Amino acid sequence: MAEAKAFIGKTAVLEGLAGHPAVKAILAWKPEALLDAKFDRGELTLTIAAEQIRAAAATVQEAGYNFFEDVTAVDWFPSSPRFQLSYHIVSHSHKERIRLRVMLDGAAPVVDSITPVWPSANFYEREVFDLFGIVFEGHSNLCRIMMPDDWQGHPLRKDYPVEGYR
Repeated sequence: MAEAKAFIGKTAVLEGLAGHPAVKAILAWKPEALLDAKFDRGELTLTIAAEQIRAAAATVQEAGYNFFEDVTAVDWFPSSPRFQLSYHIVSHSHKERIRLRVMLDGAAPVVDSITPVWPSANFYEREVFDLFGIVFEGHSNLCRIMMPDDWQGHPLRKDYPVEGYR
């Protein structure tokens, strides 16, 4: 019953956004990869299944979203799923910005790297890895970028001690 309500709610939201180029592209490619869509304050957020993020990024790129701005993370500890990744992408031809959002569990946060689609994601993914401990599969050089190599833990996680590990 809850699944039916979720599907009906998703359908109602998508009907209002069906003409949007990013939504249209994702739905034409793989509708089940789009978990949610929300238009708020002039920006569209598309929640994508974590295992589909690389292909979804390539799909919106083909739909005219040509500039990767950044990727950032949020730790929702103690909630589950724990981590939220937000990819900010711009289309110069459509003159708009979209956000691709992925939710990850806290036990082993792993997601595909989008550097094969947008090489400029390289340092942003390294930063998220360094500060949150999220692993980007397929990244060519996933190593610390801000903290020393021998640093223990990931300082932007909500369960990281304020004064560090002692």
